[in-house]
Amino acid sequence: MSPTSHQPPLWLAIAALLVSMASYQCGAALAERLFPLVGAQGATAFRLGLGALVLLVLRRPWRRWRGGRNWRVLWGYGLAMGAMNLVFYMALRTIPLGIAVALEFTGPLAIALFGSRRLLDVAWVVLVVIGLALLLPLHRQEHALDPVGVAYALAAGVGWALYILFGQRAGAAYGGDAVTWGIAIGALLAVPVGAVHAGAALLSPALLALGLGVAVLSSALPYSLEMIALTRLSARHFSVLLSLEPAIAALAGAAFLGEQLGPRQWAAVVAIMVASTGTAYTARAPVAEPLAN
Repeated sequence: MSPTSHQPPLWLAIAALLVSMASYQCGAALAERLFPLVGAQGATAFRLGLGALVLLVLRRPWRRWRGGRNWRVLWGYGLAMGAMNLVFYMALRTIPLGIAVALEFTGPLAIALFGSRRLLDVAWVVLVVIGLALLLPLHRQEHALDPVGVAYALAAGVGWALYILFGQRAGAAYGGDAVTWGIAIGALLAVPVGAVHAGAALLSPALLALGLGVAVLSSALPYSLEMIALTRLSARHFSVLLSLEPAIAALAGAAFLGEQLGPRQWAAVVAIMVASTGTAYTARAPVAEPLAN
């Protein structure tokens, strides 16, 4: 039976994506404690390396492996995931998180713009752009952004776009196992880089426990949930729904870090939530388009 024979209902795909983004924010809070100890490279190695081990042990995807499927799509998905995580964490070393997320969001936003076919879809994208412009504290920046950090964040945006496009097709071909194989492939890229940078610190029991929390909250759980959304929503609508990420980050900052939002920021949150809700309401089931061999 094909892995795409039974698609989840639309509401479940949307709920899975929302929980995925909330989980990612919790994992990001944990990852901040790893940066001073193992660097951005080491944190990425923990996130993908331990995440891959968790999913490989729990799912054992090799038992369902069948030949004849497009393995190049799977490798594209995994490598995009690994590169996206690595360069995004590298960006966070020198530029603020909100700015990095905004720059990274240019990837999925580009998909939404290029894939638009209706005026209503353009309206949702425009509303997202307005919300992001209001949310980001650009007016508070007294110094120019580090160009290297900006380059890393924009590279993460390219990786995010490729992750969405390859992820849809990998999910159609491999079902839920695509996430497990994808994280394992991404770990092949991230773990050696992290090992070279952090060395034996990656084997510290205390750090391994913290890294496991980051791996589960930032990779194993959210990527598994995202695959449910990727196989049900079109790439365009999935991309615009991801606009909730900055809003969730703002709310998490207010709830856990005591960051108070002003009228401008709350207006941004409302604008982004309205755009995401509108996109979910008008979403249609995707039509599969296999990659050329």
